Amino acid sequence: MTTGIINIRNANEDDLLAILHIYNDAILNTTAVYSELPHTIEMRQAWFADKLNNGFPVLVAESAGKVTGFCTYGHFRAWPCYRYTVEHSVYVDPLFRGQGIGKLLLRPLINKAQQNGLHAMIAGIDSGNQVSYHLHQSLGFRQVAHFKEVGFKFDRWLDLLFMELLFDK
Repeated sequence: MTTGIINIRNANEDDLLAILHIYNDAILNTTAVYSELPHTIEMRQAWFADKLNNGFPVLVAESAGKVTGFCTYGHFRAWPCYRYTVEHSVYVDPLFRGQGIGKLLLRPLINKAQQNGLHAMIAGIDSGNQVSYHLHQSLGFRQVAHFKEVGFKFDRWLDLLFMELLFDK
């Protein structure tokens, strides 16, 4: 539970262990990530370097010196004509969920995307994740696709929703 001000800032190398912990919790305990094996610190370091090399932001939420969540965006698809569209992700430490940290992280991420001349941001959300669905809806995202039974995790089929936010030009 947060006890003070939440600061949103650019991530740095020192944040990678906390980011790894948050991401691995999502892998092991939720359907927010359609993956089953936890990542290593080396994988997070490579991920972070790739984000920086591509000019993509990685933001963290911090409360009392503790990283409580993170967000980023990256390529939506690899082909050049998708260059104005990104897919983002946002994750919050399980001890800090339900406190509005996801919204605090996404607002500046959306602003960065607009400042960088992007046109669209995509969110891939498990259909059972109503908290994420409503968070994105509250920020102007609209559902544009529902893929049935495209993931399999925790011995069940999972549906994936795509939500989209178009930026005004």
